[in-house]
Amino acid sequence: MHGYTADKDAYLKRLKRIEGQVRGIARMVDEDVYCIDVLTQISAVTKALQAVSIGLMEDHLGHCVVDAARRDPAEGAAKVREASDAIARLVKS
Repeated sequence: MHGYTADKDAYLKRLKRIEGQVRGIARMVDEDVYCIDVLTQISAVTKALQAVSIGLMEDHLGHCVVDAARRDPAEGAAKVREASDAIARLVKS
């Protein structure tokens, strides 16, 4: 079981909302909406995706990493490294 399983429905709801926002942005571009307005919507989608990422990371740390560390220190260290690598990828984007 993954750390986010308990919040899966909430994550899916947020992602569907983001999906709708992205479709709206595509419509805006198709309709030649003012650049700044499009960029404002892109910023909103970016922030929404970041919020989902942070929630997933919290769930991962609180569930997957903690459980692995309880089972075996080496396994816990591997999960911490995995989480650290994921955080580095998120920070780069």
